[in-house]
Amino acid sequence: MTTPTRTTTPRTASTPTPVPTGTRLLLTGGLAAGPLFLAAGIAQGVARDGFDFTRNAISQLALGTHGWIQTANFLLAAALLTAAATGLHRLLRNTPGGTWAPRLIGVFGASFLAAAVFPADAGAGFPAGSPDSTRLSTHGAVHMAGGMIGYLALCAALLVLARSFAARGHRGWALASRLVPLAVLAGFAGSSAAVLSFTAAAALGLTYLTAVTARLLTDRA
Repeated sequence: MTTPTRTTTPRTASTPTPVPTGTRLLLTGGLAAGPLFLAAGIAQGVARDGFDFTRNAISQLALGTHGWIQTANFLLAAALLTAAATGLHRLLRNTPGGTWAPRLIGVFGASFLAAAVFPADAGAGFPAGSPDSTRLSTHGAVHMAGGMIGYLALCAALLVLARSFAARGHRGWALASRLVPLAVLAGFAGSSAAVLSFTAAAALGLTYLTAVTARLLTDRA
């Protein structure tokens, strides 16, 4: 009597390797950072007296009696983005974009830490009773510089990830990862005329980072 031979299908190079639990948990930071930061900012903006989304930046919510809430929001975002950068480093190791994308996301995370340590200046009537004009202080200048560097790093990271998506055959994601940075930078350029333009651009960058992280996890699910 012949014993049937048991055959198995060998794993090929194209078969995705499951994402380790630790890496998946780290990448949860990339999924959660944007939605949590924006939800907390919008809720505060609606609740705080004198805050006007058409005149005030979300960063200014760190000022005044309840400013600690926004400071904590900055710190949480910094921690989540740093975790995401570590997770991306593990996920994209030895792949196109796997070196610089995580580093740049790490810089983006560090900019939120800088925003927490160096608050924005009062102005445009917020906190309530503040003058309309804003006098730029040292901490305000560091805040602005940190935010600029952080979002430039995010835009660069998305351009690097466009290469990663292209290598995987995701042409739509590759194109979007090239166009979103242009939209973010255009929004920042328009902030001198409308603060809401800056807020929308920042929100777009954070939201797209969430989408990108989810897509990269799906590829390796």
